[in-house]
Amino acid sequence: MTSQLLTPQNLHTLLESPVSSEPPPARLNSPILGLLASADREIMADMITECSYPPGTIIFNEGDVGDALYIIRSGRVVVVKGGFQTPIILGYRGTGEIIGEMALLEDKPRSASVVAVEEVRLLKVSREKFQSLRDNSPIFEMDIAKALSARLRASDEAREAGLQAKQSLSAQLSALQTEKEQLLELQRLRVEASDFMVHDLRNPLSLVSGALNVLEMTLPPDVLQANREIFNLATINCQRLNWMIDSLLAIARMEAGETALLLTEVNLPELIEHVTSRLKNSAETKSLSLSTAVPAELPPLKADAEKIDRVLANLIDNAIKFTPAGGQITVSVAAQTEQLIVRVINTGPIIPPADRERIFERFVRLSGETLRTRGSGLGLAFCRLAVEAHGGRIWVEPDANDQGNSFTFTLPRT
Repeated sequence: MTSQLLTPQNLHTLLESPVSSEPPPARLNSPILGLLASADREIMADMITECSYPPGTIIFNEGDVGDALYIIRSGRVVVVKGGFQTPIILGYRGTGEIIGEMALLEDKPRSASVVAVEEVRLLKVSREKFQSLRDNSPIFEMDIAKALSARLRASDEAREAGLQAKQSLSAQLSALQTEKEQLLELQRLRVEASDFMVHDLRNPLSLVSGALNVLEMTLPPDVLQANREIFNLATINCQRLNWMIDSLLAIARMEAGETALLLTEVNLPELIEHVTSRLKNSAETKSLSLSTAVPAELPPLKADAEKIDRVLANLIDNAIKFTPAGGQITVSVAAQTEQLIVRVINTGPIIPPADRERIFERFVRLSGETLRTRGSGLGLAFCRLAVEAHGGRIWVEPDANDQGNSFTFTLPRT
């Protein structure tokens, strides 16, 4: 298809028009882009075409059939709604950002036009070839559904947290008369600071994560292989930062009582098996033994599976960090009349009595030579809030043999 060029007058009109809405955050950390970056390079080479366009080129028009996704490799474009004589400017997109992502999934017309405002190089991903990959790979199709579902949940949480921060900022500080009011105000300021930190971090983190995906898709295989260790290090730490941001958002929402539990019937032995399997390699890297002592038959449990999964993962990960090499970690479950008791027991230094309550607060780190290790101080705070939201309790105490710690939580039976 021959590309259309705007007249110099229409291009000038676009460049002089104000942006009529706040541009959405960068889309580099797109689930589609992440999946493409992980696909076989020979398949990707067949799917991607590089294109170059001079300023004023209409990349696609509003109402066109969505036949491709574009990744901007260099240059800048403008997103336009309506006619070019009286345009509504929705925003600008630059290097590394994505345009037309939903064209790969939906059979719907383009919702806006995109025009090059300077020389641009684009990576074009054909919808037809992408569809062929989806049709021939059920696992890839499932990964897309999971990734989009996760992004929708994260988007909802970020939007709600942003609204909370905005409302907090609009409130004027009044004179504080009592110590209780001062403590409440300090708590509000702490939550507000967390909200700002979360939203200031999320966008640059998305850019870094997406940039790594773009490089993985475009670098020559030999260059990529030679730098694989560096790529893996950067990717792992992006994931770690993203986990911290998600934890801050989840904790803020639970502290405000705004998290609804998605209660379903949970197979607890199966859930524990999944979590321990995921963390087995981390334990073996430190020469740790990770085992379970879970009855095959347990009473029915109604719980939010995702949150309990995360509670278990946080507790086991915490045990891996603080258990000396050669130690043991055991996950056990016991059934009582009205509740299930879950324990994550590890060998190692016993947490002092004075620290056993405050360890479940945000950003708390234990001091002491034997307990110095890297961590965010968020995992146990999440565990406490998630367990309490289920009507349970969580605490830490020495294990039965005084050889380590037992992190224990309860969940009410159905």
